[in-house]
Amino acid sequence: MSTRVIVEADGGSRGNPGAAGYGAVVRDAADGRVLAERSGGLGETTNNVAEYRGMIAGLDAALELGAAEAEIRLDSKLVVEQMSGRWRVKNQALQPLAAEARKLVSRFTSARFQWIPRERNKHADRLANEAMDRQDDGAEPPSEATPPPEAGSTVPAGAAGTPEPAERAATTEAAGADSTPSGVASWSGAVGAPTRLLLLRHGQSPMSVDKRYSGRGDVPLTELGRRQARAAAGRLLTMEELVAGEGAAPVLSSPLSRARGTAETVATAIGGQLVPYEGLVETDFGAWEGLTFTEAAQRYPELHRSWLGDPAVPPPEGESMNEVFERVDEMRNQLLRDYAGRTIVLVTHVTPIKALLRMALGAGPELFYRLHLDLASLSVAEFYPDGNASVRLVNDTSHLRSL
Repeated sequence: MSTRVIVEADGGSRGNPGAAGYGAVVRDAADGRVLAERSGGLGETTNNVAEYRGMIAGLDAALELGAAEAEIRLDSKLVVEQMSGRWRVKNQALQPLAAEARKLVSRFTSARFQWIPRERNKHADRLANEAMDRQDDGAEPPSEATPPPEAGSTVPAGAAGTPEPAERAATTEAAGADSTPSGVASWSGAVGAPTRLLLLRHGQSPMSVDKRYSGRGDVPLTELGRRQARAAAGRLLTMEELVAGEGAAPVLSSPLSRARGTAETVATAIGGQLVPYEGLVETDFGAWEGLTFTEAAQRYPELHRSWLGDPAVPPPEGESMNEVFERVDEMRNQLLRDYAGRTIVLVTHVTPIKALLRMALGAGPELFYRLHLDLASLSVAEFYPDGNASVRLVNDTSHLRSL
């Protein structure tokens, strides 16, 4: 099979709340073949809970098949908008389901949500209705046969829309000193809860359009840059543990306008606190600021050639790569103290992101010259209390494909 799949899912409730069930279909994206079906009764709950359960079942099935890229098609506008990051999940019964779904989505290299009319979702709808029929006939016990919680109440373990204890253990680690949001620790021997850095490069600016050295010069986002920021915010909402027990992940930003504008969009979308952070500022390119690569090479031929191969060489009146690395390392150490064990979003620039990835990989300065990072791209690095680290994602731009 192809590693690209289409997940179609649906759920329904006869009474809302009432007897409910879900259905999901996984298809090969290349030829539309049905690769897997999932369905089940849910006891008495709401339409929205059933719709989320159908989506989760489909995502689980796709991952079991080894899928890397998924297009998730639903006829629920609510679920599509919430999972795409455009709408908040305010209903307490849906919040744990959304969190569970985001964990699953984060395991794909690419995932995109699409609303489709009900008539195009007949297969999943049929499976959901068949599950409700079996449940009504007593042929199949409901998989979660407890009523939904009342509005404003705490969702109990095992309630509709909440994973059972064994299911929770499979999708998230217990809170505590040895918890981790990924499976990396079991392979690397890393100890303790990592601090997880979601590294987002800012969106397009006029300087990036012209491919000019853009360091400390303060330029705004272009219209495309603002659209890239919105798309990145939607991608971040699918990341696991974006919202933890202490609230939405904080969004730390370089004070420069192109990063600050991107960060404001992200913070608004996820509900996180926006924190200006001077340490995330871009390299000071000195006299090369505003020049193209060719212009800098022509005006400073020997120096520019040396700078491209020696991280100790600075631009005229600017910073060397070594100097940037050292100040970013100091900033990282401060972040690991201030946000130990948490997930945080850093909205910054090419060189600080490369420096953080270099630290996580234990790589040499060659990484500065060999790693490409696109505008509005997302990378993820984890740093453990025992000194171990892991890079989970580099230069992801899947959220920009529709722009």
